[in-house]
Amino acid sequence: MIFDIDGTLVDSNDAHAESWVDTFAEAGYDVPFAVVRPLIGMGADKLLPKAIGISNESDVGKKLTKRRSEIFQEKCLPKLRPLQGSRNLLLRVRSDGLKPIVATSAKDKELKGLLKAAQVDDLIEEKATASDAKRSKPDPDIVRAAIEESDIPADRLVMVGDTPYDIEAAGRAKVRAIAFRSGGWTDADLKDAVEIYDGPADLLAHYDSSLIARSKEITRA
Repeated sequence: MIFDIDGTLVDSNDAHAESWVDTFAEAGYDVPFAVVRPLIGMGADKLLPKAIGISNESDVGKKLTKRRSEIFQEKCLPKLRPLQGSRNLLLRVRSDGLKPIVATSAKDKELKGLLKAAQVDDLIEEKATASDAKRSKPDPDIVRAAIEESDIPADRLVMVGDTPYDIEAAGRAKVRAIAFRSGGWTDADLKDAVEIYDGPADLLAHYDSSLIARSKEITRA
């Protein structure tokens, strides 16, 4: 099982957007929350060019990315809370003999705090982050890194995410995807997912009839 974390296991998408808005304002860029929020789920390599037309590899881009991470960890991270059912869903996945792996556009340092905020830091040992991929979602690099980390064929994996970028990245990596509405996107935005649930608690409530359970049966057969 491959899991995104922001908006999937922890309620952090608005916080990420706010940290970018604050970063831009501090640097003299007037970028409204409404412009940044739909870009959350992408990494800085995608967000910076779309928001202010600057490459994340430029000197300015690197400084903004670094500052955004500082603001997020200092101001936002301590306030984050897990989405309802996150820990119980991960416990169910593990009790089923499945291995949860995180695939996220966050950097390694930031991910540690996010896993703790989601209260699943003791349940996930393997990860694929922005540090493992050249391009962030919706490019498939991070999902492919998770596939390699899992050492399991893509067609036997299921990914859970909350943005169209997660679903597209999974599809391009030939991994079936489950979507959560908890990230703030509509069903129309998430239409390429095999299944859509409100969030972790909703998937857990329907676990026995979900893609996860069906995939296990196919694998056993």
